[in-house]
Amino acid sequence: MKYLKPSVLALTMFFAQGAFAHSDEYLDTQTAPHGGQLRMVQQYHYELVVKTNEVSVYITDHAGKKIDTQGATGTATILSSKSKASVKLVPAGDNQMKGSSKFELAPDMKVVVSVALSGQTALQGRFTPMQRTPPTSTSSMSGQM
Repeated sequence: MKYLKPSVLALTMFFAQGAFAHSDEYLDTQTAPHGGQLRMVQQYHYELVVKTNEVSVYITDHAGKKIDTQGATGTATILSSKSKASVKLVPAGDNQMKGSSKFELAPDMKVVVSVALSGQTALQGRFTPMQRTPPTSTSSMSGQM
């Protein structure tokens, strides 16, 4: 039986922890910069902020660096048991995409955000802004080394 070298094992554990850190459940426990809901969308983080008849999406990389939205296009499809609305998103400075339309905020609301950054294909993120996953208790390894 072959064993992994300690350095390979350490790297495997490091990357496995990083993958967990970007799950929807984990991101729901994080305080987003604009008070919205965070989702990992491939190499980006999308932060969705929904207010009455207004949608904003902020795009950053995994380190929190703002991604320029100039030249980007997008839509937010808002679904609930009561209605469906489509909101056109346009660049609104820095890393923000913004749009407005008539829709109701509902507890069962789901939002599908599709954004195509300039020169790139569209990427989709799925949100439940009124139903954040409650934090789970996890054991912390801090102070145990």
